[in-house]
Amino acid sequence: MKTFNLMINSINDVKDFVNIVSKYDFDVDLTSGRYVVDAKSIMGIFSLNLSKPIKVEVHSDDCDQFLAELERFMVD
Repeated sequence: MKTFNLMINSINDVKDFVNIVSKYDFDVDLTSGRYVVDAKSIMGIFSLNLSKPIKVEVHSDDCDQFLAELERFMVD
């Protein structure tokens, strides 16, 4: 499992993010505060506080291509 933080700043970023995540078979969870949602769910993402970094948990160890595609969203 891999964990990192990301920022999603606009509606188009949410669409782009979900399109990328949906291409992969493994599960990806987003955590904001005490809420955890499926990263493939647009409605779930909009229920989170998008003004703060969101924790991402990738449930796969073979996700290098996935991480490369999400690099523009990543923050420290």
